[in-house]
Amino acid sequence: MDEETMKALMKNKERIPDPMRYKKETMHYRRAGKSGLKLPEVSLGLWQNFGSFDNFEIMRDMLLTAFDNGITHFDLANNYGPRGGSAEENFGKILRENFRGYRDEMVISTKAGFPMWKGPYGNGGSKKYLVASLDQSLSRMGLDYVDIYYHHRPAPETPIEETCYALHRIVEQGKALYIGISNYNCEQTEAAVEVFRELKTPFILNQVCYNLLDRRVEEDGLKEYALQQGFGLIVYSPLAQGLLTDKYKDGIPEDSRIRKSGTLTEERLRAVENKLTRLRVFAADRGQTLSELALSWVLKDSAVSSVITGASSSAQILENIRIAPTFTEEELETIEQICK
Repeated sequence: MDEETMKALMKNKERIPDPMRYKKETMHYRRAGKSGLKLPEVSLGLWQNFGSFDNFEIMRDMLLTAFDNGITHFDLANNYGPRGGSAEENFGKILRENFRGYRDEMVISTKAGFPMWKGPYGNGGSKKYLVASLDQSLSRMGLDYVDIYYHHRPAPETPIEETCYALHRIVEQGKALYIGISNYNCEQTEAAVEVFRELKTPFILNQVCYNLLDRRVEEDGLKEYALQQGFGLIVYSPLAQGLLTDKYKDGIPEDSRIRKSGTLTEERLRAVENKLTRLRVFAADRGQTLSELALSWVLKDSAVSSVITGASSSAQILENIRIAPTFTEEELETIEQICK
């Protein structure tokens, strides 16, 4: 990063949110299921690029840019970093320095379910883990409560009743306003919904992977079940970890995060290369980039309350909000033919 850019970013320490942010009309909002809570169509996820090895001033710039353009929902988890917990720490510091007085305009979520600390109590779905993890998350962010607290993944070794009751009690104690689950398939969601309904828990969202290349929520009936039961789907990986962008058009760069983490291989890229090429042509005919098309396509469904996008720069955030989630039947059929 050049010196001038760094100096410009450093000035953000005194920057406050744009007073005209809601008059820009760059964002629309949807209800989270049938609840009264509204979410921006595009939310910002802090899974990557907000950890202890990332540039703090770029983080600050991204959060300010997001908020200035109507992104009011910020999605975290206890293990986001890396190092685990560092995304919450960095987010909390920026909250204190740039967003003091704006907390009530934000929806802040966090999660627990993956390994977080050593020993038998730092993982899973037990009451002990969920309560302790949220207390740690609140401390790291400097908050009294989060708006949404998720169980991050199913924990088969823990009775679903224990997990759901722990989440219910967290709401009763005022540490979270709403409850969500994440990565639960339709059968697992049905089991949780049965308990939540009995407890009258404000369960509003299931956070799931869904994109043009990953249709599991359609195949197992979860998308239809969400509409029937009145909770929303909040979608992560709508760009398939960058596949549905131009980032990997010429292969996987050696310095990319995905190559380092091993979550995307040359074989996976080659397997969908023809589909991606045809989707790019289709997107161009609509006057969109591939990423704009992919985000718009996910948001075409009323079951989807929001998409969670990551970013490594403010420019990416501004690109991600250029969506047009309206398609003709002919366009949808063309997309299905390409993706099948």
